[in-house]
Amino acid sequence: MSDQQPSPFRLDEKIALVTGAGKGIGRACVEGLVAAGAQVIAVARTASDLESLQAAHPQRVQAWAADVTDPGFLERIASLPQLDVLVNNVGTNKPQPFTDVEISALDLMLELNVRSAFLVAQAAARIMVRQGAGSIIHMGSQMGHVGAANRTVYCMTKHAIEGLTKAMAVELAPQGVRVNSVAPTFIETPMTRPMFEDPAFHRDVMARIPLGKIGQVQDVANAVVFLASDAAGMVTGDSLKVDGGWTAV
Repeated sequence: MSDQQPSPFRLDEKIALVTGAGKGIGRACVEGLVAAGAQVIAVARTASDLESLQAAHPQRVQAWAADVTDPGFLERIASLPQLDVLVNNVGTNKPQPFTDVEISALDLMLELNVRSAFLVAQAAARIMVRQGAGSIIHMGSQMGHVGAANRTVYCMTKHAIEGLTKAMAVELAPQGVRVNSVAPTFIETPMTRPMFEDPAFHRDVMARIPLGKIGQVQDVANAVVFLASDAAGMVTGDSLKVDGGWTAV
């Protein structure tokens, strides 16, 4: 009989929910959580993205085609009998000069990046408080720690996520619920790849990252899995920056 202790990085028998799971960082987070042993509810608006993800992990991934801003989605979360991990990943950006920011862009980012993140976290936290345990991981950004031209609204929303993370962590800690954020730099995804094809943009980003390389979705997923696991059992109210040193300069 082995007396070997299970790895604190494992997520066996845990139920995780990942929003924005169809592509990019969200999809990588699903893959990482599955590899660590979790059962994952993958949420995205595009059903075809979820079908391929579920087909790759038929025993581990449950697909929910849903809009996170829909009240019915929150009700669906509330109906879950167990939820151990939330990866609050949905977000958007529409870069514009501050003096030219359109009201529609402002409203879109406040709705998706802040309001929906708050409400989804609230729905998940109610289950976790009832359980007496859980880990909520907000997808922040390095722009939640610094400022940037043409990104005033995005920076504002991601700074809001950092404030939400800290306040939730303090309030929910007595109930055994940990709350953290992951703050990536520019990550190579299908959405950002065209941006990196601009030589000037690529040079500027590389000049700001001391590690001298572009982040990959797996870098972010690894941080998420760590924060979801018992290996991070003493970590709450923090922001794990996956930025190659951008914010340290």
